[in-house]
Amino acid sequence: MMTPRGRLLGLGVGPGDPELITLKALRLLSEAPVVAYFVAKGKRGNAFGIIEAHLQPAQTLLPLVYPVTTEALPAPLSYEQVISDFYDEASVQVAEHLDAGRDVAVICEGDPFFYGSYMYLHDRLAQRYEAQVIPGVCSMLGGASVLGAPLVYRNQSLSVLSGVLPAEELKRRLADADAAVIMKLGRNFPKVRQVLCELGLDGRALYVERATMANQKIVALDAVDPQSSPYFSLIIVPGEKWQG
Repeated sequence: MMTPRGRLLGLGVGPGDPELITLKALRLLSEAPVVAYFVAKGKRGNAFGIIEAHLQPAQTLLPLVYPVTTEALPAPLSYEQVISDFYDEASVQVAEHLDAGRDVAVICEGDPFFYGSYMYLHDRLAQRYEAQVIPGVCSMLGGASVLGAPLVYRNQSLSVLSGVLPAEELKRRLADADAAVIMKLGRNFPKVRQVLCELGLDGRALYVERATMANQKIVALDAVDPQSSPYFSLIIVPGEKWQG
């Protein structure tokens, strides 16, 4: 008799505050025999820190360690190829547990399908295994809440933009936006701030680092040190207020 395959569980665990995990994600996490999590070399990982207190001794931990993060690679290596190969290998590691009949809960900071690393496993495995994805509070919503900034009013539209975009493309999209959230700042921060200033949006723009985390930091846009803006930072340009 064949062993039933395990389920692939993509669990959004929220933006950083451990209390922002959903009841459903917490239940599935506690029931899963295997807990997988993405982590940089030598680090503990933000997602792991969110759920660590809920883990049981009997659960198997499966760290999926990134071979690189943002560092430059010598030719002929490319970041895209190295990270794609990593997701291929991580999928194999997870599939070994699924084939053995063990559910694997892959935890993901924020929401699994909103810039979440889990999605790359989902793309590789969801057609072969039963997959269940539990949404989580994403970082931009955590950021809006701590900044006290309503994102969009009435019929306004929201643009979610990557700070990695070239300056001219970022400028074009921001000029057309009613409201915007700019993510993936880090070393892209000086470019993003310059674009906001050129568009006259710097007065509306709000900046936060590590929203809802214990080391959260809210800084005025013109006071941000461009050399220390972390990856876990974002800028919100709220929609114009409407007096309803």
